[in-house]
Amino acid sequence: MTPLFFGLSGPDLTADERAFFTECDPAGFILFRRNVVDRVQLRRLTAALRSVSGRDDVPILIDQEGGRVARMRPPEWPAFPAGEAFAALYDRAPVSAIEAMLANAQAIGAVLAEVGINVDCLPLLDVRQPGAHDIIGDRALGAEPMQVAALGRATIDGLARAGVVGVVKHMPGHGRALVDSHLELPIVDASDAELETDLRPFRTLATAPMAMTAHVVYRAWDAERCASLSPVVIADIIRGRIGFDGLLMSDDLGMQALGGDYGARAGGVIAAGCDIALHCSGIMDEMIACAGAVGTISDAARARLDRAMATVAAGGDGLSQDVLAARRDAFLALA
Repeated sequence: MTPLFFGLSGPDLTADERAFFTECDPAGFILFRRNVVDRVQLRRLTAALRSVSGRDDVPILIDQEGGRVARMRPPEWPAFPAGEAFAALYDRAPVSAIEAMLANAQAIGAVLAEVGINVDCLPLLDVRQPGAHDIIGDRALGAEPMQVAALGRATIDGLARAGVVGVVKHMPGHGRALVDSHLELPIVDASDAELETDLRPFRTLATAPMAMTAHVVYRAWDAERCASLSPVVIADIIRGRIGFDGLLMSDDLGMQALGGDYGARAGGVIAAGCDIALHCSGIMDEMIACAGAVGTISDAARARLDRAMATVAAGGDGLSQDVLAARRDAFLALA
């Protein structure tokens, strides 16, 4: 198995993709809007990915946050609120906000599980900061670390009730970035003491099954390398001060915050200490370069992968998406 999560080009596996994935055996896959059409098609695609991997529990990821970040959209699938809606309710009624988020996350999980998706890149634990770029913006769960952690915990628990693994992101915190890391490299000048605010939600949820790194430079910790490429940030901050021992994946290798060719990017994040390199574009030449640069997954990374997927092995409790959405909406109406 190679330490890679790969995207794919369209709504069905091509012959080239099938042959390549069979040969390189990626640890898992990630889906985007180009890969989803309707329920029948998506069930067929996820079944094909399980077949080509030979693993019933192969991670099949998606970014289904709600709000502006949603790969599965109406009219085929329901819309879900952005994180800001739950943050607003938390300001008035914290317990109601947690219950609303728990129902919302379970509803998202039910929609995903129905079509064979078992990992959602959610929740964001990025603490919202005034004046930062809007790439986080209304996706955030608030500006107070313990509020973010409480709503994040409800998200992970709700997804798990539906049989879906949650991924906390973007470790160790994207909330201070002044630019969009999809387009350029953010550099954060905050002091070590100031960055403690960013770490607190991640430390509180350090037992989360999976996490995603931030392509952000934190000058207080490593002035030269973004977190995804920094052995210092990964060992000392993520594994050390945060205490995270779950599966750690990079953010997308295709983002412009990173430089160099795709082999260097993939090899770099693995060498820095990420368990998995995430490559999303589905472009075959890039995937071949990544696979040639990373070798075989480490024993420690494979153990973390297996442990993460086992957290939801029992599946969901059977509540329907409609019932859960109604419960969520009743709480959100309080805001």
